[in-house]
Amino acid sequence: MAGYEMLVRGEIFRGKFRNSFLNRSHCSRKVTEVKYALTDVAHTFRKGHHIMIQVQTHGSPLADRNPQKFEDINQAKDADFQKATIKIFHDRANNQG
Repeated sequence: MAGYEMLVRGEIFRGKFRNSFLNRSHCSRKVTEVKYALTDVAHTFRKGHHIMIQVQTHGSPLADRNPQKFEDINQAKDADFQKATIKIFHDRANNQG
């Protein structure tokens, strides 16, 4: 089973709701802490196992397409969709935890 990958936990979370589900907020181009907790899952990681974390800008086809703009997704036209780049800062300077 070399190279086998298994999804242990997967959730969709839109960045515009990172502070509140009632008040959407823009994602700026500065380093911003996003706190996100997954619910527990009963899984054993044995010796030699590796953990992979994926951050994606869309969940297609499981969720609606993300135009990467701060607008109503249901009203977005094909021309509204654009490419996005995600940067994750996990170092001493940006670790708040």
